[in-house]
Order: sequence, then C-alpha cells, then structure tokens
Amino acid sequence: MKYQIIRSNRKTVAIQVKGEQVIVRAPLRVRDADIQKFVTEHSAWIEKQLKKVSERAKQYENTVPLSREQICELTETARRVIPERVKYFAPLVDVDYGRITIRSQRSRWGSCSGKGNLNFNCLLMLAPPEVLDSVVVHELCHRKQMNHSELFYREVLRVCPEYHKYNAWLKENGPALLRRLPQ
Repeated sequence: MKYQIIRSNRKTVAIQVKGEQVIVRAPLRVRDADIQKFVTEHSAWIEKQLKKVSERAKQYENTVPLSREQICELTETARRVIPERVKYFAPLVDVDYGRITIRSQRSRWGSCSGKGNLNFNCLLMLAPPEVLDSVVVHELCHRKQMNHSELFYREVLRVCPEYHKYNAWLKENGPALLRRLPQ
C-alpha cells in the first residue's frame, strides 16, 4: 500500500485518507519500520475508507457542476442572507464579530479567524435554512472557544439544540453540494 509520510512535532502516529491518497502523520523520531507496522495494523480501516471514497466518487459521477453565473447568484444571495442570520444569532451566543466573507470553497462550510472575522461557503444557500443556521451558530461559538472542545459543543447545543441532526445532514449531503463546484 502506497502512503505519504508527513513528519512533525506531534506525539502520535495518525492515518488520514484524503481522496485516494493515504497520509501518515508521524512524530519526527518514529522509525520507518514502526510506521510500516502501524499502517499494516490499520490496513483494514484504510481499505474501508478507500472503498468509501470510491463508492462516493461513483455516486457523484453524474453531478452537474454549477455555472459561474449560478455561483455568482448563490454568492449574492448569501451576501444578503448570511449577515442577517449572523446578526440574529450573535446576541444569542453573546458575542461580537468582525467582517463576514462569502466564498465558494471546496472543503469548508465556514470558519472564524482569531480576529472574529467569519467566512461562509456560498453553497450553504443550497442547504436547508436550519443547516445554514447551524453553521452560523458553530462559527459564532468559535468567538468563545477557538476549538472543538466539550465546552464549545455545549455552547453550540445551547443555542442550536438540534445541531447534531443538521451537522449529520451536512456530512451526508455536503459532498454532493461541494461536487457542484466547477473543476
């Protein structure tokens, strides 16, 4: 099995399947033989993940990409809708925020910078409104906790009690939405 090794100052070995690529993240001083052993021990899991990727690719073969015009329309709609949702939820989360940016991104639904600037994916306009709201709440909660700790999720669930349901929708249906972006 082919895999790429990325060494860093981490403490443990981890495997990531990204598309058809297998990436092993390892501490600087771990021997190649130990990495090979780790990969071998986790080969069943790796194969399962690669199979999922392959099945997902087949599932999305006939996905019609959005035109540039459609993406511009989604972006304009998002520029009107999302700031209103942020404005509504910010007092409920009890936070302030900086600039709001709308992008067409391949891997993120939203993000929050350390300065409080919020970024959102225009493709959220294709999701149910409750899913959009859950992403807004998620990013606003990062103004209190810049992590995904238990405290962070406690805050998210306080404001959006059905967050896990909407997050599951995004995990299930989000890849199909992301596939609509032109290559």
